[in-house]
Amino acid sequence: MTGNGTGVSDAAMSSESRPVSPVPVATVGVVCLRGDQVLLIKRGNPPRQGQWSLPGGRLEWGETTKVAALRELLEETGVEAQLLGLVDVLDGLFTSRATGETTLHYVMIDYAARWTSGEPVAGDDAAEARFVSLDEALALVEWDVTRKVIAETFARFGV
Repeated sequence: MTGNGTGVSDAAMSSESRPVSPVPVATVGVVCLRGDQVLLIKRGNPPRQGQWSLPGGRLEWGETTKVAALRELLEETGVEAQLLGLVDVLDGLFTSRATGETTLHYVMIDYAARWTSGEPVAGDDAAEARFVSLDEALALVEWDVTRKVIAETFARFGV
């Protein structure tokens, strides 16, 4: 990611701080459950750098969402899991503080998964990675959209 905090290179931004090609970016996230715990990462890069969130990231060309979800989980945490199902598809809209205009649009495809192996070790874009209880996850995660996805996963797929 770049210093402008949007994940879009400075060269790809216009003078109004809008992407030159305003196309939504497809991403995947994984709500990985191990017993009564969920795996969180502390984001190492923008957006939301330093905040606790779910492992995940952008799809690569030719990659299915399910393959991308498991790849991102392994890259960011060293954990392997079995996908249980789709939790939700959500929009992450990031706006300019100066103008209020949308500067970045993520389409976030979140999957539930059950841990199968590995102990969390921060890697790739993650600064930290660990399993926490549902209550701790809801307290650590700042973004209400992510808290909703975690709670819904426990309700539908949890212990």
